Amino acid sequence: MSSNSQITLDDCEALIRDVHDFPKEGIVFKDITPMLASGPHFSRIVNIMSDLLHSEGVQTTALACPEARGFIFGSALASKLEVGFIPIRKPGKLPADTHFIDYELEYGTDRVEMHHDAIEPGQPIVLIDDLLATGGTIQACAKLIEAAGGKVAACVFLVELEFLNGRDLLGDHQVHSLIKY
Repeated sequence: MSSNSQITLDDCEALIRDVHDFPKEGIVFKDITPMLASGPHFSRIVNIMSDLLHSEGVQTTALACPEARGFIFGSALASKLEVGFIPIRKPGKLPADTHFIDYELEYGTDRVEMHHDAIEPGQPIVLIDDLLATGGTIQACAKLIEAAGGKVAACVFLVELEFLNGRDLLGDHQVHSLIKY
């Protein structure tokens, strides 16, 4: 197995492409799929996230991740850290009893769910997602974890769109983003 330690975060960022007018006109979508398609670059991002958690002294026993792209980084990182993986899903996708939180969108509401038995009281949980934009989804995930008795130890993102101020919704939670626009 070859080492990816020579790959920089800038190298990874260079593989993120802009897709204009997706998913709707006026939006510039940050498409991470070219970076994911490169095994060494994807592996490097997971290693950088792992190193970040270690260097910041973040203690956790599980990662919680919203679908769908949070699953990509969360499952790989959970495996590397040898901690649990907790899927946070849209309504009706989990087979057992769930906790849920409804949250506001620009036009309407949405809901995230997690199994009742996913978190132990006081358990430190790290939230992982690919992108921090307006912050609504990850704020709902943090509230869901806390309502279930867990403690949000940190929130980690590959990309943050700083101009949307999503970080503001996360209050005192520790927030780390690898790439900022």
